[in-house]
Amino acid sequence: MYEVYPVPSKCPVCEEPMVITRLHCPRCDVAVEGRFAWGRLARLTPEQLNFVEVYLRCDGKMKRVESELGVSYPTVRGWLNEIIIALGYEAPRPEAFEETTAERRRQVLDDLAAGRITSSEAVELLRGDGS
Repeated sequence: MYEVYPVPSKCPVCEEPMVITRLHCPRCDVAVEGRFAWGRLARLTPEQLNFVEVYLRCDGKMKRVESELGVSYPTVRGWLNEIIIALGYEAPRPEAFEETTAERRRQVLDDLAAGRITSSEAVELLRGDGS
């Protein structure tokens, strides 16, 4: 077989997005030509894709991402916002995130007081509340 390289998503000359025009099956040698769209993830740099993999592997738990990457919460949050923007979405406002976190904490404490969750479940939910 032959070596396969990562697909460049930007032109090495002008840095405009590349267009996929040919797909090839190495097993049966079929080729398809046309204009094919990239997925949103192709907009990300290799570093951003690595962060997404770590984030998914950590189940989106910010504390676990911090620990695995050895960086602070603000750094993780900043990288996540950069990726959200690179994917074409609007990054959350910091105050909206704080409101959601406060609401979530109140809900966990209410669930604990009502007996819907145990104290250990409450601790786990509150520890993961940076996610």
